Formats: sequence, structure tokens, C-alpha cells
Amino acid sequence: MQVRRARYDEGQQLVSLWGAAVDATHHFLSAEDRRAIGEHVAQFLPQAPLWVAASDEDTPVAFMLLDNQHMEALFVDPRWHGKGIGSLLIDHALTLCPALTTDVNEQNRAALAFYLSRGFEIAGRSATDSEGRAYPLLHLRYQGSEE
Repeated sequence: MQVRRARYDEGQQLVSLWGAAVDATHHFLSAEDRRAIGEHVAQFLPQAPLWVAASDEDTPVAFMLLDNQHMEALFVDPRWHGKGIGSLLIDHALTLCPALTTDVNEQNRAALAFYLSRGFEIAGRSATDSEGRAYPLLHLRYQGSEE
């Protein structure tokens, strides 16, 4: 497994990966919101400066988007859940951004547990997502591992 920059020709593959990851983990989204968010992601994601975790065959199995010290996105192909890929990307992010922050949907309990186990703590809460939808966000900041 390697972490590298996404390539332009991988854009549609990464949009599909996003869709599979969201469908596996974001059961709380309404069908209309899932569709609207998916349309936005399909336009934005192919041009975004993403980091990908690529398999030994150089196929992306996860990606993240960093903006300064903030991780805007981290999505793992559901077939690769539980295999350390999310942790690999977070470790990479921490080498670039030691004061790393991120947000997680409050309803996504598995993602929250993952981040807390990786050394993040809850630093705040918003009642809506960044688009004003009724999906509360928990604001997290990296505090270091407990090891």
C-alpha cells in the first residue's frame, strides 16, 4: 500500500469510491440529500488535490482531502474497511499537518469511534453541516495517541 497524490484520470473512479463509502456508512442521509451531495461531489472531486491510498496494483482504495491543517474528507472503499487504510492516511496527514483537525457527522458513530481511537478529541459541535442541512457535525482535533 502506498500513499500518493491522485491523478487526473482517476477522478471518476474516486467519485465511485466516494459513493460506495457513503452508501455503506451514511445511512442517516435522506435520499434527496444523498443525491444532491453526490451531484456536488461528482463536479468537485475529480479536480480536487487528493491524497490516495493505492493498492499494490496502484488502484486507489481510499482518499483524503487536506486543506491547511484540516482534513476535509476521508473515504475508504467499504471492501477495505478494517484493514488499516484510514489509519495509514491519517498517519500521512499528521506528517504534513501535526495540528490536524477534521469534522465528522454526529450520526456516523463508527467514524467518530475511529477518530477517537486515533487520538482525536471533540472540540465543538455544529447543529448543521456546512450546507445548512440538519446533519450535526462534531469538530475534532488531534491530541496525540494514548500509547
